[in-house]
Amino acid sequence: MRFDGKRVVVTGAASGIGAETAALFARDGASVVGLDIVPGPDLVRCDVTDQHSVREAVALAVDRLGGVDVCLNVAGINTFSKIEDLSMDTWQRHLAVNLTGPMLITQATLPHLRSSRGNVVTVASISGLQGQPYNAAYCASKGGLLLLMKSLAVELAADGIRVNCVCPGGVDTPMPAGAVTGLTGIDFGLFDRMTGVLDAGMMPPIDIAEAIAYLASDAAASVTGASLVVDRGTLW
Repeated sequence: MRFDGKRVVVTGAASGIGAETAALFARDGASVVGLDIVPGPDLVRCDVTDQHSVREAVALAVDRLGGVDVCLNVAGINTFSKIEDLSMDTWQRHLAVNLTGPMLITQATLPHLRSSRGNVVTVASISGLQGQPYNAAYCASKGGLLLLMKSLAVELAADGIRVNCVCPGGVDTPMPAGAVTGLTGIDFGLFDRMTGVLDAGMMPPIDIAEAIAYLASDAAASVTGASLVVDRGTLW
């Protein structure tokens, strides 16, 4: 029971990596509140791009939990586009959800993490570590996210707060399945070389949830500012 007695907030908890992570922490003894923009019976509704929504959702989570020991930023979006077709709405939405969202959630939970000397784990991506064709908005948002979290790791170290990232490759969730919808007229050979995974195929979400759990656990007590790549060797 790695997280017995721990109080955990998870964004993007309605599906995919977020849902798997919330379930894993609960099985390991944590009290978990999931946040998501999608309504659900056991979820607190939260638009991570809206500061007022974030503050209300975190306040409700804290009221239920009595504090926060672990903040897990999992919510994200991804839509592929050729650069000439990339709209400002798509660009801004990627930055808002993937970069501003984790900043707002971390900011809102910070007073409680200071009290508990807790930690933050954020799901970034190998897309933040390499350029990928037709994925400029996502790569930019995840690259910024990695440096945001590294900056917070340095800033918050004196408070005893650890801040780490997991950088997944291809994961079998609804998000990548819909990311290439409508993408035509591209060099699929280049696309496959830069974004494909090895013959083992897409990873199950539990693989990423386990990596998140490691970084959030006492086993990683000396780890902060890390970007843990979990990608079956995609990123060479």
